[in-house]
Amino acid sequence: MNTPVTPQTLHVEELLHAARERAPGLKDFGNDNYRQALEVLTRALNTEAKLSATGIVMMRERLVGQLVNRLLMEDYLQRFPEISKIEIEDPLVIVGLPRTGTTMLQRTLAVDPRFYSVAWWETRYPAPLTGEGPQDCEKRITMAKAEVAQTIEAIPQILSIHPMSATLCDEEFMLMEHSFLCAMDAYADVPSYTTWLDQQDQRPVYTQLKKMLQFLQWQKSQRGEAQGQRWLLKAPQHLHTLEILLSVFPQAQVILTHREPAQTIPSMASMAHTLWQIYSDQPDPSAAGRQWNSRMARGIHHTMQVREQQDSRRFLDIHFLDTVAKPMQVLEAVYQFAQMPFTEKARTDAQQWLSSNGREKRAGHDYSLETFGLSEQQMQRDYALYRARHLQSQS
Repeated sequence: MNTPVTPQTLHVEELLHAARERAPGLKDFGNDNYRQALEVLTRALNTEAKLSATGIVMMRERLVGQLVNRLLMEDYLQRFPEISKIEIEDPLVIVGLPRTGTTMLQRTLAVDPRFYSVAWWETRYPAPLTGEGPQDCEKRITMAKAEVAQTIEAIPQILSIHPMSATLCDEEFMLMEHSFLCAMDAYADVPSYTTWLDQQDQRPVYTQLKKMLQFLQWQKSQRGEAQGQRWLLKAPQHLHTLEILLSVFPQAQVILTHREPAQTIPSMASMAHTLWQIYSDQPDPSAAGRQWNSRMARGIHHTMQVREQQDSRRFLDIHFLDTVAKPMQVLEAVYQFAQMPFTEKARTDAQQWLSSNGREKRAGHDYSLETFGLSEQQMQRDYALYRARHLQSQS
């Protein structure tokens, strides 16, 4: 009987081989530059991330799983060409710094069946498992629930940072990861990968995302789920690549959420540091603060520049304080912006959702700038233009 060998390092060829073994007969991973990205990522993981023995096993499983999903999706696209013909041109996209009310807004809107949204289990397991058909999902949901429960047991503080549920809608972040070109540094401290990432054309992130949304929408139709009118998306990562998103989804509308960076940036650093703890025994909070402040400041300014070059009617500004204090007025503005009637049913369903899932139901999240090597002076320097443009009226 062969005993499984615990990997000491990550190797691209071994990852590809393992993925092919789990999807017998499939060889096509897609034709973007996933291989180069994977090479840079694994090299950084091996040399910089200080992965624990358990972290190496878990990271390998994450990467192999993503490669298997690519194999399976490409196979479905070949066998069912109608998937690629599904039109996704006009998603409503929530974009903002973490902790600006994006999750609350997305999940309240997602109660309306006129929106397609992606549940956490779909982002984690977007392709049917071996032996499943596209109409099957119960096993994937069960696996996702178990994984969420394990995560909460291991790091219970994550619930105060981001409310996790296998069956509620969530960010498309884990779908975008399948390109290996999108913020895999959220899981480990890999500065060389981060530097390389910022120099790459990230269009493959969005062409891959669109294919995966088509694939998921097709599966929803196979399961007989209600037909939506448009997709509802949300991810802070779009701050860095907004012009590509608007190119790949030419009729997209963008909701920009705003909050004081001194409250959001250390929270983002806390989230990253918490995730790093899953894979490493030696995560550095100052490194998390330095990395994510730099990335988010860059993303905020990039989004501001892209917005100046676009039709202003494609954007709606929402402030965190309004989302919390007067959510129904915010929803009124969103539906008007989206040119969708805010029906009595949508209004009632939203009110019921908010009454059961308000922020007061969550544990508090304690963090400070200093915990992550940051300061108010740095916030003033890095976000002066953003504060002047979007936050003065809120002060």
